[in-house]
Amino acid sequence: MTETPIELDKHRGMAAQKATDIRRVLADVEANAKLLRDEQGAVELQLLAVPATSWPEAVAKARYVLNLYSAGLAPTDTHHRDLVAAVLADLTRLSGEET
Repeated sequence: MTETPIELDKHRGMAAQKATDIRRVLADVEANAKLLRDEQGAVELQLLAVPATSWPEAVAKARYVLNLYSAGLAPTDTHHRDLVAAVLADLTRLSGEET
């Protein structure tokens, strides 16, 4: 018996190696997606629990909700996408964040 581990991936065919790589990447993506969903849930709970104490905080909450809404729109729904973009531009302009 040897002290060095045998890398089994080298003994597989190219198709099997690619399939293994794809499974590993998918597992990483799924783990990262779950982590992101968990963190998003925590942020949303905090947004619900803590009322805004200033206009900038209210604007930040509104931006978050509008971005969530916009992400769910169909790519062909240009009317509502334009409306969201206009409201976000208004929030930026009125909050004095224009560059």
